[in-house]
Amino acid sequence: MFQSDKTPKQYTPGEALVKIAAFCAYQERTQKEVAQKLRSYGLDEDEAGEIIIRLSREKLLDEERFAQAFVRGHVNQKKWGRRRIIQDLKYKGISEYCIKSGLKEIDGDVYYQNLVDVMEKKDRQEKERNPRVRRQKIAQFLTGKGYESDLIKMALDELGKEPEADDE
Repeated sequence: MFQSDKTPKQYTPGEALVKIAAFCAYQERTQKEVAQKLRSYGLDEDEAGEIIIRLSREKLLDEERFAQAFVRGHVNQKKWGRRRIIQDLKYKGISEYCIKSGLKEIDGDVYYQNLVDVMEKKDRQEKERNPRVRRQKIAQFLTGKGYESDLIKMALDELGKEPEADDE
């Protein structure tokens, strides 16, 4: 039978289980992602639910582990702040419990150093000369990255105390 490009291949629950197990083994996934993928395979809610339960039992699908990996990756690679990470995890349908567990992966010293690194990079790139407006723009950027305002203020205050490199 010829299949057009518009209709995706329909899978039996057995075939779908094999494909989705490989999908989950490749990288950590959320239940929401897996359910979406299973629906795209043509399975109904009950069949998808049974497969999700089986994957969870076999530890191929673990939202707490997903949250931990997500937090580690986004803190270490993308240098995101807690607020943005929490927002993204909520959007992905992760429970409060798993989000809290994921946030425990954050090392406070590394987190603050990330904030300082991102701030210093933005400071080097910022063209604004007015010190008040410049500070405001940097703070706004850091807020967008998800950092907390008290940490931003502390880091900006420290930045303001540092002597310019030209003075040496």
